[in-house]
Amino acid sequence: MSAPTLVILAAGMASRYGSQKQTEGFGPHGETIMDYSIYDAIRAGFEKVVFIIREDFSEAFKQTFEPKLKGKIATEYVYQGMEKYTEGFSVPSERTKPWGTAHALLCTKGVVKEPFAVINADDYYGAAAFQQAYDFLTTECNEKTYCILGYELANTLSENGTVSRGVCDLDEAGYLTQINERTKIYRTEKGQIVFEENGIETSLQEDTRVSMNFMCFAPGFIDLCASEFKLFLAKHGQELKSEFYIPFVAGRFTALGLGQVKVIPTNAKWFGVTYKEDAPGVKENINALIEDKVYPQRLW
Repeated sequence: MSAPTLVILAAGMASRYGSQKQTEGFGPHGETIMDYSIYDAIRAGFEKVVFIIREDFSEAFKQTFEPKLKGKIATEYVYQGMEKYTEGFSVPSERTKPWGTAHALLCTKGVVKEPFAVINADDYYGAAAFQQAYDFLTTECNEKTYCILGYELANTLSENGTVSRGVCDLDEAGYLTQINERTKIYRTEKGQIVFEENGIETSLQEDTRVSMNFMCFAPGFIDLCASEFKLFLAKHGQELKSEFYIPFVAGRFTALGLGQVKVIPTNAKWFGVTYKEDAPGVKENINALIEDKVYPQRLW
């Protein structure tokens, strides 16, 4: 069986952050958050990384990563473009926002042919989570069994604004029954975690398991993204800010009776950058991990 591949979602616009956070240096020698993820993936046993990026910054991106990854892990690049896989549908001329994470993953069609994990470029997931993902991909993953690494909601909030999370509903055996993308989650002044929708606040439990877009699939999931994207375009294609999310397609996988999505609880340490104000905390967390000997001072 082929060693699993790591797919990294790095084509986002980072509109709330204000700059290209995917390639910003947070480590002592300019290491990006992706560097730490790739380092953890290599240690766990992954042998290839596929970067999903925008073509307009591909050369700069490759110049950043190719020299340090050469000889350590195989690399491939795919480009997420507005027109990709939209045949038969008109794209609003004023739309600037990418179609979302599931469309990004669709852009790997024909490139990713083995079991794979997918992650965000701007999230730190923790070494233990990569080991959990590798173990699942090499022992349990098939076209009827996928998984989500489930983080505790309370450990994934930002002190600097609202966050978007895929909120998971589970059955007694720990399999996904439903997943809802909540795009405005925050802690209130009274300390309660809520999500807001249409001006209404709904409370969420501290230990609610959420998707941080660390998921494991067999390659057939990419084909499901293709068929679901056509349905998405028919319904939401004329909306300027509509997004086609991976958790939505994972939910459709279960709703259609195609198989099960296991939610694997992880206690791995998570942190990320949604807002500029998150950056100092990320640097502090990375420095603490280096002091604890989780990582060397210089990764590569």
